[in-house]
Amino acid sequence: MVVNSVTFSPDGTQIVSGSHDNTLRLWDAVSGAHLNTLKGHSDSVHSVTFSPNGTQIVSGSCDNTLRLWDAVSGAHLNTLKGHSDSVHSVTFSPNGTQIVSGSCDNTLQLWDAVSGAHLNTLKGHSNSVRSVTFSPDGTQILSGSDDNTLQLWDAVSGAYLNTLKGYSGWVRSVIFSPDGTQILSGSYTTLRLWDAVSGAYLITPKGHFYSVQSVAFSPNGTQIVSGSADKTLQLWDTVSGAHLNTLKGHSGLVCSVAFSPDGTQIVSGSSDKTLRLWDTVSGAHLNTLKGHSDWVRSVTFSPDGTQIVSGSDDKTLRLWDAVSGAHLNTLMGHSDSVQSVRFSPNGTRIISRSYV
Repeated sequence: MVVNSVTFSPDGTQIVSGSHDNTLRLWDAVSGAHLNTLKGHSDSVHSVTFSPNGTQIVSGSCDNTLRLWDAVSGAHLNTLKGHSDSVHSVTFSPNGTQIVSGSCDNTLQLWDAVSGAHLNTLKGHSNSVRSVTFSPDGTQILSGSDDNTLQLWDAVSGAYLNTLKGYSGWVRSVIFSPDGTQILSGSYTTLRLWDAVSGAYLITPKGHFYSVQSVAFSPNGTQIVSGSADKTLQLWDTVSGAHLNTLKGHSGLVCSVAFSPDGTQIVSGSSDKTLRLWDTVSGAHLNTLKGHSDWVRSVTFSPDGTQIVSGSDDKTLRLWDAVSGAHLNTLMGHSDSVQSVRFSPNGTRIISRSYV
């Protein structure tokens, strides 16, 4: 059964997953033991996340509802009703007091995370809302939609602040910079950088001529890296908008990119079955990590930067030494493509998501 969403608890001790089988499942991140199955939704669960303090879980479903759960006992706490179509994205505010949801009914809904009370309906999009996120300080909400726009909202009042226009296709990915001052959005071949306060369009990083598969901010927010079906990575300066480098070497499309925690290196995963390590400053190719027998779909560094994990269509994860590039371990167990991999906050566990 397809797993749509997985995430660690803030302390890294638990994992929650949401699936096409209409359930959430809780897992012990240390032992891997199945702790609980959370039942209640009557359709596919598309988005799950823990509250910042780890005591609650919110889920969004194609049954048009959100549900709040106790993260310790798994008890159902509340059903949040208000959407008239599938809920595709849910998240807590940084302080844990609010929840925002995005739906195929073209709206965002704002909820009180304690009582479950409906606070506001944010209307403005003319098509499905696929992505929602709070700014790092919790004062703004950003949404991306199939109507080809992003919209900014006041997180306290729910007031509409701005529409960020310029795309000719669906906006599938929106993220704030680490300091919350900028917004990066992606749609097919086009990346756009925006001022998060004014909503002003800053730059369109140009260089790719096929679809952009993955983007990431550097830890200090001064650079962006993007990976594309044109087989390259592109590196950009977020202050000046200057194009810094084109990283060439892959012989297939670049599926995933990530900065090291200290920002000095970039790792990329490709349909050419390899990972590549790059120097962020010079753009020099440092190493090619070989071992997978199919597309590498997801790559990321451990929190301390010493290891890399990759997930592949060959149904395995591989663990690598980030300094030497040496292969450390092959993690088997999935019976289908591994689409997403992530380290726990303390770096001791890895979570992976697969079609099965």
